[in-house]
Amino acid sequence: MPYELKEPPAGLFGRIILAIKRERELRQTRKLMFGFAGLLVFSFVAVPVSAILLAAQAENSGILYFLSAMASDFGIFLAMWQDFGFAILESLPLAGMLAFAISIGISVFTLRLFLHRKRLLVGYLTQSFA
Repeated sequence: MPYELKEPPAGLFGRIILAIKRERELRQTRKLMFGFAGLLVFSFVAVPVSAILLAAQAENSGILYFLSAMASDFGIFLAMWQDFGFAILESLPLAGMLAFAISIGISVFTLRLFLHRKRLLVGYLTQSFA
């Protein structure tokens, strides 16, 4: 017989399955990492844009005039605090405040998740390449 069948080394199948699982986990971790990185960049861009929107809306709403009148003559403010309060509430730039609060919240949440997942990714990568 010119060809002999050789037996594969012991544990070859287990090593192949383990290598496939590691590769699958690495791909999933990379996809997750790039997703978090993209969301982090987007949220860090959204914060200054929403802050500019909030500042522009606050300037156009007239709330700054009410606040300066309150600070300049505190006695009148104390005498008419209910009217001042309603006037300030009516002129609040709610859309800008909401956009700014959401962008800050997403930034903080994404940064926290990104740093947590980054630590897990670095630990996984150092383990898999060592």
